Amino acid sequence: MGILSIIILAVGLAMDCCAVSVVQGLTSDTHDLSNRPRPLLMALIFGIFHAGMPVIGFYAGSLFTEFMQRYAPWIALVILGFLGAKMIWESYHEHEDAAQKASWSLTHLLMLAVATSVDVLATGILFIPYPGQLWWSVLTIGGITALFSFGGYLLGVFVGRLKINMELVGGLVLIGLGIKICIEGVCL
Repeated sequence: MGILSIIILAVGLAMDCCAVSVVQGLTSDTHDLSNRPRPLLMALIFGIFHAGMPVIGFYAGSLFTEFMQRYAPWIALVILGFLGAKMIWESYHEHEDAAQKASWSLTHLLMLAVATSVDVLATGILFIPYPGQLWWSVLTIGGITALFSFGGYLLGVFVGRLKINMELVGGLVLIGLGIKICIEGVCL
């Protein structure tokens, strides 16, 4: 597998994290760049999960990969559906404090990382014929995911300045993303 193929794969895999990062930026409590550590942490977590999942898939082999190919879309749908529904519900209820808009808790970020990277686990099987390329490939996947995640956050912050009910939009995006992952995983 060539470097161009790995980069294209990494960009494709990073799109889910980018979309979730846009939602985090849209629903952020401040629509400026003053809270850089939170989106950087999010990008780092997403990059680590996206880099780690193919390694697990590679070493787990076809038995575990087959299981994850079957159930990963449903797991992503449930997690993203839950988070999206929660955001939609919160968009119609008053917040006591503006800081409640986007959740930056480690638990929330880890749930998002798992939901967006669980389907990446199956890509580890792609590297079984190319074991010498595994490590630089996963570093590329993780790095591109982190960059796209941070860029998605910045895009969300920019669009978030428009004073629209972004929690509602963000919740709908998360649910739509879960449905997309599920349909792609079940039908393709």
